[in-house]
This record gives sequence, C-alpha cells and structure tokens, in this order.
Amino acid sequence: MTANEDQEMELEALRSIYEGDDCFKELSSVSFQYRVGDLDDTKSFLLEVSWPENYPETAPHISLDAFFNNKISLETKRYILSKMSEQVEANLGTAMVYTLFEWAKENQETLMENHQPVTSAVTLISNSDVMNNSTSVSKKKKEKKEQLTKAQKRKLIGRTDNKGELPRGWNWVDVVKLSRTGGKEED
Repeated sequence: MTANEDQEMELEALRSIYEGDDCFKELSSVSFQYRVGDLDDTKSFLLEVSWPENYPETAPHISLDAFFNNKISLETKRYILSKMSEQVEANLGTAMVYTLFEWAKENQETLMENHQPVTSAVTLISNSDVMNNSTSVSKKKKEKKEQLTKAQKRKLIGRTDNKGELPRGWNWVDVVKLSRTGGKEED
C-alpha cells in the first residue's frame, strides 16, 4: 500500500468515527482539529494534526496554535507537545490520528495538571518547536490578577490617564475653594 492509499483509508475511517462529533473538525483532507474537553472547561485544548506527504512513515505535524489555546501557558503547550511526540514515535508507520486524539482525551487531566490560565496570548508553538528547542519546563505559578466588573473598569478608565494612572493631584484639596470657605469670617 502506498502512503496515499493509507491516507485515504485513514481519512474515511476518521470521517465515519467522528461523524456528528462537535469536537472533531476536518480542515482539509490532510489537516484535522480535535477539541479535547468541553467548551466551558478551562482545561480543554484544541489539537491540530496535519499529514506531511509521506505520512504515516513520516511523523504528522502537531500544533496548538489555534486561537482556542491562547490562554494556555507556553510551558503547558510544550509539555503537551512533548507527550504527543512520544505517542507519535510509538505509532510511527501506522495510521495514528485517531490514536493521538483518543490518547489526548484519556490523558487530558495529566496533560493539563500544571495549567494556569494566562491573561496574554501565547502563540506559535508546535511539535517542531519542541523537538528543535530543548529548554527546560519551569513550573512557576503566576499570580492571579484581580477581576473587575465592566462597571468598575468604566469607572477606573474615566479617572485614569492613558497609562492607567490617576492624574497628579487627584486627591488634593482645591486651594481656591478652601480660601473662600475657611480661614476668617467675611463681613
């Protein structure tokens, strides 16, 4: 069987297995997304797998670049991709997209155990970045930022300058008003 025939068979299998599954999305005939976890779950993530020309003899490209994943820290993304790369190595030469998606579903808690939602977007991370970049994963806990309501934000913006700081003298007493009201009595 050629790589192209293998891809066609796997594509048909994926379409039949995930038919009607909201978590699965076929982006093209060689690229797929799978959401691991529920939409409202903070520990859910979107896994994207695309096939190179010689797949399954060559490892598929795995990515977490989707906008859905912008609240996942870089360390967590690297950890997920390193674990997914281990699964790819174990399944090299066989149709593995279904296996990868199911493995990610079964191991979601382990993969996201150190997840701390980030407030700024973390972009550009894929398994090629992990394989080429052997930096150590630091497990620093980030301070949780205080959440404000819309009304509180509007009130704060109305009083602050473009840097988010209160203007100089915002709490000073008006000297002119003081001189008119206090001090000595007028006749």
